[in-house]
Formats: sequence, structure tokens, C-alpha cells
Amino acid sequence: MSDKQRVWVMSELYYPELTSTGYFLTGIAEGLASSYAVFVLCGQPSYWARGVRALARETLHGVDVHRCWATTFDKNKVFLKIINQVTIGASMFWSALFRLRRGDIAIAVTNPPLLPYLMALVCRLRGARFILLIHDVYPEIFTRLGILKSQSIPVRLMDCASRWLYNSADRIVVLGRDMRDIVVDKLDSRKGRVVIAANWGDTEAIVPQMLCENRLLGKMNLEGRFVAQYCGNIGRTHGIEDIAGAAELLASDPGFYFLLIGWGAKKNWAIQQKQMRNLENLVILDSLPREELCDGLNACNVAIISFSSGMAGISVPSRMYNVLAAGKPLIAVCDDGSELATVVREEEIGWVVPPGRPDLIVSALREAKANPERLDAMGQRARRAVEMKYTVGHVLQIYKYLIEGIGAE
Repeated sequence: MSDKQRVWVMSELYYPELTSTGYFLTGIAEGLASSYAVFVLCGQPSYWARGVRALARETLHGVDVHRCWATTFDKNKVFLKIINQVTIGASMFWSALFRLRRGDIAIAVTNPPLLPYLMALVCRLRGARFILLIHDVYPEIFTRLGILKSQSIPVRLMDCASRWLYNSADRIVVLGRDMRDIVVDKLDSRKGRVVIAANWGDTEAIVPQMLCENRLLGKMNLEGRFVAQYCGNIGRTHGIEDIAGAAELLASDPGFYFLLIGWGAKKNWAIQQKQMRNLENLVILDSLPREELCDGLNACNVAIISFSSGMAGISVPSRMYNVLAAGKPLIAVCDDGSELATVVREEEIGWVVPPGRPDLIVSALREAKANPERLDAMGQRARRAVEMKYTVGHVLQIYKYLIEGIGAE
């Protein structure tokens, strides 16, 4: 291993923490381990696997994993979450300061927000090269959600900080074309160092199923219904209001059902709306363990991915690729120029609906139900698209290209 290029993956979340960030960073590290000497700096599980104590150091699938100490308080309480982020940042900074060598390549993700700045600083101090993986775009996410005003002092400070971070990176990886546009606008030079490496679909674990064989539909007595499903994080950026509105418009039609599977800040709101509006056609379930995800994603005729207005470039949904792996057509409720809208249109796998128009969701559903052959063709194209463009193998080739390019400079 001493003759191989040393690559460090820096992420608060890593296996056995399998939230989306933990899952994808684990996949990147393990996938690169066949070609490079891969090391990971991460924390103890603090999200869905919170309470699990993993070894401080171990080798997993060829990756040398170093878990740094940090607090693991309840992330749902803002003050405690901030303490977690500060302690993991400080701990990983200290560990990286003594472990990185000149010529090493570090890949750091943008969450928690403080982490990439600290890792960029360590790379400068130690003579290592820095690849920034952007999952969250700051401060734009705060302004578009209405949390902060665009001309406020905190936003200006965050914008200056993000510009420094982007210009400090040797390479920048973004998840979509819309995100690339935002990042490129903040670069002073070398705009070509921004590379798109989308997340991927698990084409081995997630495969298309016949509706009549789906265990989840049978369990809920939804066989024979036309089911539209939303599966994944139900967060502040997601347009759950439009799904509830569409369910209300179709409340008197017994042929349509909506299935909401997941967790997040807006889930309680959805439960309240179901009760207040008497939405018997809206079924809400908790998130499923990963081993049941294939059944969950296949429990529908058509999938819905719904965002609030203004999220283009801010959030590229990783769930999209598993929906494609399940061979499901998509109703994309999103801004017209978003990566989600672009993929749906270029692959011809569904409908694009602007946020705030639940009536157009209803129109798309009625059209989908009335054209089963067209719907089936969309599903086949969806599966073909993920196999051709959005597998872990495609993503790893991009990272290898970046690492080899940096190493040759």
C-alpha cells in the first residue's frame, strides 16, 4: 500500500451510519480502495445509527477507517446539533493535522458546514491536495428557504466564505448541472475544475418488481389501486404541500392512492393534514430499513419527487437514481431548470410539474393511469438510464480521473 497514492475521505458520517451522506461516502471510499491507499476520517454514528459504538480504528473492505471522538447529542435539538458539529470538526482537524502527508489527496464533503473549511486549511498546512464534494450549497439554501434575507450580513459572510472555499479547492465535485452553474459563478478562475459526479442507484439491490408481487402493497390492501408514491426525506426543501393538495383533489376518486414513506421536518405536518382534511387516500409510513427499500420503491405505479420552488441547484435528489433503478416513471415537481427536471425530460421517463400546482399533478396521474403501455415504456427507459449512466462504477471512474489528474500536476 505504501507505493499507492494516498487518498483520504473526510466525512462526519460513514459506515455503520447509512444516511445518504454516509452511504455514498462509504461507497466512494470502498470503491477507490482497489486502486489507491484509502483512509477515512469520520465520527461515531450520530444520526440513524446513533448509540452504536464502532471501533476507533479498523480496516473495512480495504479502507483504513479512523473514527474521531465527538459528542453525539440529539441532532433534532439545534443547540446540541451545533455542539456535535463543532466537536467533530475540531476532532477531525486535529487528527488530520497529524495524519496527512505532503502529496496526499483529501476528499471532503460540505456537511457539516464547518468541516470542509477545516479540511481545506489542513491540506494547505500539510501540502496535501483538496477535492471538495458539494452536497449542500451555502448560503443559497438559507435564502431560498426564507430563513435568511439575501442581503443580510450573515448571508454576505457565508457567501464570502464559500467563495474562498471553492477557490481553495484543487477540484470541485457537484451533483448536477444546476449545482455546477451556481458554483462556477463563484470561481475567480479555473472554472473547468468543477466536475459533475451524480449520486448513483443501487442497481443490484433495487430491481423492478411486478405490482402483483409487491409485499408492501399487499400488506396495505392497495392491490389494484393506482398508487403514486413519495419515498425518502420529508424535509424543508420538499414540496409535500403539493402532494397533500393533489390527494385532496382526488379524495373522491377511489382509484387513486398516495403513499408517503420517510422521515423529516415536514412529516408531522403531513400527518396533521391527513387528519384535518380527512385524506383517506393518503397513506403515511415510517422510513424503511435498507433491506426493504426495493419493496418500498416498487410499491407504486408512478413515483413523485416534489420540491418547493427555488430549489434548483440547491438540492439534487439522490433518491431519483433508486427510483430509476426500480423502473418507475416519475412526476417531478420542481423548478424547470433543475437537474431533476432535466433528467426526466432527456430520458423521457415522466412529467415535470412546477411547484404550487397540485392540479397539474392530478392531470399527470390521470394521464399516466389512462396510458398503461406508455407508463410501462417510461419505466423501462428509467431502468435503462440508470444502468447506462448512474451506477457506482460510473461515479468511481470520475473520481479516479480526478485523482489521476491531480497526481499528474
